[in-house]
Amino acid sequence: MNVLTVCWAAKGGSGATVVACALALTSASQSEPSWLLDLAGDAPAALGIAEPNGPGVLDWVASASAPPTAMDALGAAAAPGLRVVPRGSATPAGDHPRWHDLGTFLAERAPHTVVDAGTGRPPPALFAAAQRRLLVIRPCYLALRRAAASTLIPTGIIVIHEPGRALRAEDVAAAVRAPVVAEIELDPAVARSVDAGLLAARIPRQLASAVRGIVG
Repeated sequence: MNVLTVCWAAKGGSGATVVACALALTSASQSEPSWLLDLAGDAPAALGIAEPNGPGVLDWVASASAPPTAMDALGAAAAPGLRVVPRGSATPAGDHPRWHDLGTFLAERAPHTVVDAGTGRPPPALFAAAQRRLLVIRPCYLALRRAAASTLIPTGIIVIHEPGRALRAEDVAAAVRAPVVAEIELDPAVARSVDAGLLAARIPRQLASAVRGIVG
């Protein structure tokens, strides 16, 4: 069964890109051909692969005639079984009708797909098509305030804990009105892995354990 997962953050710096990469890598490692659609533009850098310079997801959406199957040709291999489809350079509106076409294809016929939607509101039609809609958030009052005010209701929340925060996972769940599906402690090993371009080679243990429970 194909699964379309959309990851997004209410505030920048929450870790949505790293979580999306880890989810896609974990899915691919379980012998499931997978795609990572990069709407935020940071996935290649996080994975330590060359920056694509050709067309990407946004160019496909802006195109009048490219078939959904062309998405595979836009991608680049990031790890065994995983292709990363870059952001591209076009600027289609969030309500462009092709987002609906893309969401339907990804949810029904494409390989397992994780979308890194970055910060803010994902394209509504793509969001609606996703079976998993994961808000990645640190228990920060400003981020929680934005998430609580949003009309987007996730199917699950991934909380990135950091030292010194007074808010707990239960506070986040109550404010956003959705269950917490994973809690990840802020881990310097993750930053070192990303900085060294090694995330695609080996996901740090704590992060791998957390996302494995979601993918599994």
